[in-house]
Amino acid sequence: SSKIRNMEVQSADGVAVLEDCIGFSLTKTISRIEEKLKKGGLPNCPDDDITPSVGNEMAAEAQIRFLKAKLRVTQEDLANVVFECRKKDDENQNLETRLKDTEEENARLQHTISMQQSQTEKYKVLSQEANKKSEGLQQEVIALEKVLQ
Repeated sequence: SSKIRNMEVQSADGVAVLEDCIGFSLTKTISRIEEKLKKGGLPNCPDDDITPSVGNEMAAEAQIRFLKAKLRVTQEDLANVVFECRKKDDENQNLETRLKDTEEENARLQHTISMQQSQTEKYKVLSQEANKKSEGLQQEVIALEKVLQ
């Protein structure tokens, strides 16, 4: 995700590779392609699947229009993908934050449970001691009542 945000426009073999929409100029790219077409600088690639099979029969202007349209569609698709990636990245950040908060609350609750369990054990011991003392005092009361009679 950090790669997507820090991408720049690069050029490879005279073809602009749009990796992020920031700083991209469609007009400049089209102008460069048109200049190369005028100079005859773009090679004909028989294996190229950009232009349809009738591309060889198309006039240069028609090919340029076709390539411009193809470039616009590709640019829109890429912009959509970048948008979706950023959206997913933001969603991931939110989920990571929620997970961290949940883990912290879980740790806090575990600590509270541990303290409550130790207090429960302490009160059980105190209750047992109080019961023994009470029984002992009851026995003493009974013994004293017998002495008084």
